[in-house]
Amino acid sequence: MLEKTAAAQGEEGLRGQLERVIELSIPAILAEISSMAMQYIDAAMVGSLGANASASIGLVSTSTWLMGGLCISVATGFSVQAAHLIGGGRLEEAKNVLRQSLLAALAVGLLLCAAGVSISGWLPVWLGGEEAILEDASSYFFIYACALPAVQMRQLSGSMLQCSGNMKTPSMLNALMCGLDVVFNWLLIFPDHHILGITIPGADMGVAGAALGTALAEWVTAILMLSAVCLRSPKLKLTPGGSWKLTPQCAAAAAKIAVPMAFEHTVLCGAQIASTKIVAPLGTVSIAANSLAVTAESLCYLPGYGIAAAATTLVGQSLGAGRKDLARRYARLSVLLAVILMGVMAVVMFFAAPGVFALLTPDPAVQELGVRVLRIEAFAEPLYAVSIAAAGALRGAGDTLVPSLLNLASMWGVRITAATILAPRLGLTGVWLAMCGELCVRGVLFLIRLLREKWLKHAMKI
Repeated sequence: MLEKTAAAQGEEGLRGQLERVIELSIPAILAEISSMAMQYIDAAMVGSLGANASASIGLVSTSTWLMGGLCISVATGFSVQAAHLIGGGRLEEAKNVLRQSLLAALAVGLLLCAAGVSISGWLPVWLGGEEAILEDASSYFFIYACALPAVQMRQLSGSMLQCSGNMKTPSMLNALMCGLDVVFNWLLIFPDHHILGITIPGADMGVAGAALGTALAEWVTAILMLSAVCLRSPKLKLTPGGSWKLTPQCAAAAAKIAVPMAFEHTVLCGAQIASTKIVAPLGTVSIAANSLAVTAESLCYLPGYGIAAAATTLVGQSLGAGRKDLARRYARLSVLLAVILMGVMAVVMFFAAPGVFALLTPDPAVQELGVRVLRIEAFAEPLYAVSIAAAGALRGAGDTLVPSLLNLASMWGVRITAATILAPRLGLTGVWLAMCGELCVRGVLFLIRLLREKWLKHAMKI
């Protein structure tokens, strides 16, 4: 919990503020680790079924990221408001924001679910997948779409807890989700298991089992996360009374944050979908290697996203307390810490790449290609860290429009253009060279945005 007010934190000095960033980052990083472990588990379990199974998930993975990103956008639109109000000591108003966000988020989750289900049969074809993987890819996306209301409510509840200063509960519940995913996948992907003479039934659903296991884990975790924020949170626990009707002020503030973020996620995932279409003609081995390399790379950038979550909370609460100087320091400390940690992880990733791919797939061709492209990406991680942590700090100030435009220029102007040119000549290696260059450009753009401090001068007021 953030027991100290933003004003009191401002008196701690640089060392105390750095400790505060670390204190809030550690639970968020642990949450990212659990999320990463979940991706590794799915990839490893499905990878054991062969390259086609991995490719079927890899084909639609960018589309699932898009849906998840839209859920995050809605959650952030409301939770940043809560952070500002909590920072200013306006707890009853923060609870009203929570009440209104629950109904709005549920509506969005149901709409996304309906949209995902309606396109699930056509999506793999649109993405240019090979005939052998179309059915599995379609089934995976259909089941994932059915879990989108749970994804939305889990994201909202977790963001609200984080912005109230409670990083531990979301971390623990996300870790639980990871464990549930293992159990559900084990029971649903494979046939019967025989252990010590005891037969444990398995559904033998393959790729569809992986999707259903993840969906069930999402639903269970969403219920627990909602219970934590609505019934047990010291700062946001709901009591009788208050306003459940979405007010124009709350809706406008949420839209000001969420719409540019949704646009940003659409731009990023649209570019990743375009990248998938560029990779698809390269064959099943390239699709599988690309998908698994993206999963493996999460080992490197997960500290950045954990720190970004802490930065959103600290910057938002500081601005809510009227302390722009404190918001500035937290933003810069967060970026510095992210660069250091992700730089270290990049070195680890470079040398550990062969071992990581040996865990993810038994296919030698996929292993060789995956290791090659993953090592290329290691060189972009420090500047990628800048963009991740800076984006988290900017979100805390309600600054989401300019970052979305920076992502648009970077992704489509650099990555997709370069990948289109390089893929026919260098194959998947060319695609990842383009990605590496784009992440470096993006990091520089976000660093300039952060240091110019226009986001601080025009910080959102709640």
